[in-house]
Amino acid sequence: MQNSRYDVVIAGGAAVGSAAAYFLTADQGFKGSVLVVEADPSYQHCATALSAASIRHQFSTPENIRMSLFGTEFLRQFGPSMAVNGEQPDAAFHEGGYLFLATSSGQTILRENHAVQKAEGANIVLMDTAGLASRYPWMNTEDLAAGALGLSGEGWLDAYGMMQGLRKKAIAQGAMYVQDKITGLKRDGHRIVGVELASGSTVACGAVINAAGTGAAALAESAGIKLPVESRKRSVFYFSSPAALPDCPMVIDPSGAYFRPEGHGYIAGIAPPEDDDPPCADFDVQHELFDEVLWPLLAHRVPAFEALRCTRSWAGHYDMNVIDQNVILGAHPDVDNLYFANGFSGHGMQQSPAVGRALAELIIHNTYQTLDLNRMGWARILENKPIIEKNVV
Repeated sequence: MQNSRYDVVIAGGAAVGSAAAYFLTADQGFKGSVLVVEADPSYQHCATALSAASIRHQFSTPENIRMSLFGTEFLRQFGPSMAVNGEQPDAAFHEGGYLFLATSSGQTILRENHAVQKAEGANIVLMDTAGLASRYPWMNTEDLAAGALGLSGEGWLDAYGMMQGLRKKAIAQGAMYVQDKITGLKRDGHRIVGVELASGSTVACGAVINAAGTGAAALAESAGIKLPVESRKRSVFYFSSPAALPDCPMVIDPSGAYFRPEGHGYIAGIAPPEDDDPPCADFDVQHELFDEVLWPLLAHRVPAFEALRCTRSWAGHYDMNVIDQNVILGAHPDVDNLYFANGFSGHGMQQSPAVGRALAELIIHNTYQTLDLNRMGWARILENKPIIEKNVV
């Protein structure tokens, strides 16, 4: 490590931490030093690398829509923007769209969400049952009343490639990365004055960003702050099928199951029941979830999936905000220079560019300059006024 003090220390160097490092070092008004502390530079267990790697605009909360709209534009310019020494990374962004399906009981909420999305500039179209059946003849639409399809801006990508592109660009711009783990925060009154590392050293700091994912709550606790974020396991299943599904988007079934194309097959997943979704740290795949719950749902929606074959699976973790499943962003009122970006609840990868930019603005300019994300801050948590996001997958 080059210095014993850095102007900004970032706990966690995955998508959110690296996006913050990139935007800090890219800002012409920032002349300080940045240290990113990441325990596993291979990122093999980070949420981004193990996610379904998708981005959507179909939320019910305006701030979530705005963050993902920015994420889309960021990905469209990713190669040229992240180029280092003339070499452009490729996030392999494919705008295949999201398709949210609704039965008669859910179509009112679908239409209400669509109105919010259109007001924010998202390119989403509503379809009735006949429209769905015509566009997707491979789909069982008998129990459906409506669908909302993203015509542009939504899709999937190489999340690992995006993360590495951000990391390499941040380093090229002067950010320092170190393989270590922040085990504690040294607090003096209303400020964090240093971070303690697992290697035994202490680094003084001007500001700290908590981008530690599922380890964020423990880090916050070391500063005397209770962060309502828990680790929840999510399994992803890759399967092959003889089914040909032309123009298949990321499909979100009314049951909560999802599937989309991936290579020569498909990936799919579903959240476990609430009463069987405890805080969890292991990476054991929930195979029974696929066999007993997901497969029947997939075969119902796409009859040709009855013959599918699951060939690979993996498990990762959401940093779940147990209050309202939205990101907690910005400084805590009791600690002036400790900035949080936690509790994404599965949306961290797609929101990381906007959140990275927002954190840089708060640290450098002491205010949001582009997107007003004040509503996503600590006030709602401390006042018990959750923001209810109706489109959680």
